Amino acid sequence: QVQLEESGGGLVQAGGSLRLSCVASGRTFSNYAMGWFRQAPGKEREFTAAISGNGRMTYYADSVKGRFTISRDNAKNTVYLQMNSLKPGDTAVYYCGADAALHVFFAAKPPVNYWGQGTQVTVSS
Repeated sequence: QVQLEESGGGLVQAGGSLRLSCVASGRTFSNYAMGWFRQAPGKEREFTAAISGNGRMTYYADSVKGRFTISRDNAKNTVYLQMNSLKPGDTAVYYCGADAALHVFFAAKPPVNYWGQGTQVTVSS
C-alpha cells in the first residue's frame, strides 16, 4: 500500500508560478513511476506529467510542455510539479498518482494503483 499526500496548491494570478509536492509513504518510492493529473469542473481527469522511478524519463501533456516541470527526490519520497506561466485554463484539482508501471499513466482511463486526495489550483485572470 502506498499513501500519497499533495500540497502546494492555491490561488495565483495568470503568469504566476506554483510548486506542487506529493509525499509518498508505505513502499519503496523509487520502485514507482509517479504522475500528475488534473481535473477541472465538469471535465474528466487528464494526464499532465509523469516521471520514471529513477527520474531519468519525463513526459508531459502538450498543454503544459515548456511551462511545467516534473521532478522527484527519492531520498525524500517526494515528487514535484513546478508550474510556471500559469493560465486560467490550468485551474483544476491536481492529483498525484503512483504505479509500478509507467505506461499506465498514458492509458485513456489510467488504472493507476494509488492516488492522492488532490490539491486545488486556481489561476485568476
